[in-house]
Amino acid sequence: MKILIQRVSHASIEVEHTLHAQIKSGLLIFLGIEKDDDSSDVDYLVGKSAALRIFNDPDGKMNLSIQDVGGEALIVSQFTLHASTKKGNRPSYVKAARPEHAIPLYEYFIQKMNLELPEKVKSGVFGADMKIQLLNDGPVTIMIDSKNKE
Repeated sequence: MKILIQRVSHASIEVEHTLHAQIKSGLLIFLGIEKDDDSSDVDYLVGKSAALRIFNDPDGKMNLSIQDVGGEALIVSQFTLHASTKKGNRPSYVKAARPEHAIPLYEYFIQKMNLELPEKVKSGVFGADMKIQLLNDGPVTIMIDSKNKE
């Protein structure tokens, strides 16, 4: 399982020309689920993203977590995080989980984040064509892979 985290000043999702979700300052989290992922991958990534110290303290140093600053989170399913570009120019997504496996883990990720950030977690629509607007703050963009715990 991979997440791509962006620290944002604000972000929103539009589905079928209608605003679906929006947040103010916080994290936009793109979540990519692989075929062999399970709840332990979710637990690890939720713990990391909720505690990641990437918000500025009063001295301007990245020393605070989303929990510390009372930020919001917007979670978006993103199977293309598992794109393989090893052969040719057309990405392969064979590692990405099928919806029947991915949807329960996506929903579990949202539930776990809600425990960390009560009433501040929004999400996209799994499998929908979404238009996402964001203002990356910093910019701060971080990739975390639950299978590569460095």
